[in-house]
Amino acid sequence: MTNQPKMSSAELGSLWLTYQKKTLILRMLEYFIEKADDEEAKNLMSGLWEQLHPKVAEMKAMFENEGAACPEGFTKEDVNLEAPKLWENGFDIMFSRVLKEISTGLYALHLTISYREDIINFYNQVTVITETYYNLFTQYLLKKSILPRPNYVAMPKSVDFITDKQYMKGTNILGYKRPLNTVEFGVLYRSIESNITGMQLLQGFAQCANDKEVQKYFTKGMELSKEILKENGDIFLQNNIQPPATPGGTVTNSTIAPFSERLMMFCNYLLAGIGLGGLGFSSALLWRNDLIPKTGVQAKDVFEYTREGVGFMMSKGWLEEPPKMDL
Repeated sequence: MTNQPKMSSAELGSLWLTYQKKTLILRMLEYFIEKADDEEAKNLMSGLWEQLHPKVAEMKAMFENEGAACPEGFTKEDVNLEAPKLWENGFDIMFSRVLKEISTGLYALHLTISYREDIINFYNQVTVITETYYNLFTQYLLKKSILPRPNYVAMPKSVDFITDKQYMKGTNILGYKRPLNTVEFGVLYRSIESNITGMQLLQGFAQCANDKEVQKYFTKGMELSKEILKENGDIFLQNNIQPPATPGGTVTNSTIAPFSERLMMFCNYLLAGIGLGGLGFSSALLWRNDLIPKTGVQAKDVFEYTREGVGFMMSKGWLEEPPKMDL
């Protein structure tokens, strides 16, 4: 027995959420691996599964060592490996890359509220796995011409400082409206890229959902992604920038669900949550005063959609309860 402190409430909550997410990722990877028709993609996803599966067992041991009930998370009952392929053209790797993006953000949060050395080491290890596979997935998609690179610009030849508050002006009623800078472009580009994948995911989910309310909710999310894509794409076009597009993610005509509706709803909740966090963070990086209100409205819409989904999962008995603050 090692002489280490008890697991704190924050550490327990972090591991609980990580267990939910990791078991969801394993189930989705199992389906994508089963349906993969590209050997390189299959090997990449199999490698990630083999790295993550022991980490789920490690978390389970941590719970048991503390005398805590292990979460249920998502099990073999939540995936149907016999279901036909639901997406084509590299969507498996595209979405796996998005899952690693979610992991990156959550691990950064979990590390900041972890104090016990073994738990800090655990998050350091899964962070390395995430960063490694995020890069492998990105390079695969670039090589296959599925993921476009952001636009190139002329490199700056000098260092300049902003001295005029007109730099923040975003209306052109009375005159000047400056072009986007590269920081603002990057924020909007990331939003467009993630919403393209999210829209394709929800199109597939809506197509195969049996519950009409679930189907309606996924369709609503798909329309919300389309609205964000249009708004941000229009900003690009106003600045003579071609919005990004990817051929990946063509939805097949299958109507057989590869995942349980509970898993699909929780997956959508994770995506919407990380999208909401990105919108909140990006508002500090947008200096043109017409962009900030647009981002604020998008964040409000995503927040309301996310809260609606949480309430819906509760009404269906699909939302596992986090550990209570029993002191």
